[in-house]
Amino acid sequence: MDGAREEQQAAGGLRRFLPVILLLAAIGAFFALGLGRYLTFEALAEHRDWLLGAVARAGMLAPFAFIAVYTAVAALSVPGGVFLTVAGGFLFGPWLGGLYSLVGATLGASIIFEIARSSFGEVLRRRAGPFLRRVEAGFRENGASYLLFLRLVPLFPFWLVNLVPAFFGVRLRTFVLCSFFGMAPGGFVYASVGAGAGALIEQGQAPDLRIIFQPRVLLPLIALAALSLLPALYKWHQARRRQAAP
Repeated sequence: MDGAREEQQAAGGLRRFLPVILLLAAIGAFFALGLGRYLTFEALAEHRDWLLGAVARAGMLAPFAFIAVYTAVAALSVPGGVFLTVAGGFLFGPWLGGLYSLVGATLGASIIFEIARSSFGEVLRRRAGPFLRRVEAGFRENGASYLLFLRLVPLFPFWLVNLVPAFFGVRLRTFVLCSFFGMAPGGFVYASVGAGAGALIEQGQAPDLRIIFQPRVLLPLIALAALSLLPALYKWHQARRRQAAP
């Protein structure tokens, strides 16, 4: 009986970590094959005519193909998301390109979120100490506010923002909605840059991808991020008042 139980536990552990193993293998293949060379503005400039022709030939299928590529890149958490958003603006225009990029980024992020939650989330929660339990309680109660803040401020790595909510019990629905709307402002900024990339290519120039850190863009994002924390701050203030009441 003990042997059978151990085999079942081993099989369950393998099933739980199999997505992680496959993900790591895919990331290794991405770098081994040098696919990152296609996720650069230089590659976009070199292949722009082919890309525009492919989009025209694919017709209604082109957005789905773009979203699939973006989802794969986002799920692998490899560099290239910003470039793809710029490319989306170049190929589909600022609004549709931004929308398709957001859908792909949200799908890819959700895949990582689910893999992390199913493979490691429960294990970490069982072994969490008092501090991590308090953090988890805060995320469970104010997950939407915290996640919107992390998405809106363009200083936190994309992969990190995918993992942290998974470890602290944020629901998938909350993750998807907050990721989509939290990434929207920055996504449409980069898609707008991409919409004007054709003129830059003609001039032999590259877009300034640091535009997100310019005060006219960054300050409104920080203001939105601060607003997203107001519900959490209100709850904290109310809890302090209840504790202080006789």
